[in-house]
This record gives sequence, C-alpha cells and structure tokens, in this order.
Amino acid sequence: MTSNSQLEQAIDKILTKTQNTILSEIESALTDSRQNLDDSIPKLESEFDKIISDGKKEAEKIEKQIVGGADIEARNKQLMALEESVEKVFSKALEQISNADRSGDYSNLIKTLLTESTQVLGTSEITVLTNTKDKQVVQSVLSQFPGSELSSETIDCLGGIITKSKDGAMTFDNTIDARIDRLKPLIRKGIAVKFGVAE
Repeated sequence: MTSNSQLEQAIDKILTKTQNTILSEIESALTDSRQNLDDSIPKLESEFDKIISDGKKEAEKIEKQIVGGADIEARNKQLMALEESVEKVFSKALEQISNADRSGDYSNLIKTLLTESTQVLGTSEITVLTNTKDKQVVQSVLSQFPGSELSSETIDCLGGIITKSKDGAMTFDNTIDARIDRLKPLIRKGIAVKFGVAE
C-alpha cells in the first residue's frame, strides 16, 4: 500500500515537472515569435512606405496626363494606375518570397504560423499540410507541437501551412498566399485613401 502511494507520488512529480517544462518551452517559443514579429515591423513599414511612395509617383504621373479630362474618367484612370502599381509591387514581393531562403528566420515564421493556427483552431491535435519546398522546415518545427503531424499530401502555395483539426471539422489556411490575400484589400484601400481616390 505504501509503495503504491510512493509510486503515485513519483509519477505525479514527473508529470508536474514535464508539464512545467512543456509550458516553459511554449511560453519561450511564443515570446520568440512575438519578438520576431516585432523585429519585422520596421521592415514591413519601410516596404509599405516604398509602396506608397511608388504609388504616389505613378499617380502623380497619371494625374498630369489626365488634367482637363472628366472627373469620372480621371478617377477611373487613377484607380487603374494604382491597381497596376499595387499589382507590380505584389508580383515583385511574391517572387522574392518564392525564392527566399528556407532557414533561420523562415523556421521562426513557420513556428509562428503553427502557434497561430493552433490558437485559431483551439487544439494542438492537428494535421499540417505544406508545399514540397517547406516540408523539411515544417517537419523540424512540428517536434515542438505535440499532437501535430505532417500530412504526406502536399499543397500548391508560395509557403506556409494549412492546418486541419484531427477530426477534420476545422481547417485554417495560414499559407503565405492566404495571408497576402487577406492583406491586399487593406493595402489597396490605404493607398487609395492616401491619394484621395478611395473606392
């Protein structure tokens, strides 16, 4: 009877220690991810400023060409010029992302995407899909997410992941493509407002 009690106490100690270690590692990973996101904000702001500057130059050029035209026609041309400029910038950004090195900071990005996905789905019991290029990076990061597994199925995307709950009831698209698609309308609107041609 006493040996059972001692055994139970020993098991409880091990479980408590393991739980504390896991919680500490999760908290550390979350802190690192937040720091990585904070560190990337100045770069994103700089790129955003460049997009706005390039868009402004293009809009000013178009504006000079259409002085004297009807207001509606001028507005439509401005919108088209802005749209074209935004598309050029997005195309260039997508090309750079596609050719980006898949180590170091990229591994941290994958960790952040996985953390965000488990929070959105409300479970760490997930199946993760990614493209062929990212499979190795995702596999190495998944060891930090108990209950997760990498699907043998690959997806067609620039990078990032799609996560599914193990029961298949929920899916979260956290690919780079999906994140860009979610940002595009906000960037377009911000630029249009800056130039007074808001839709």
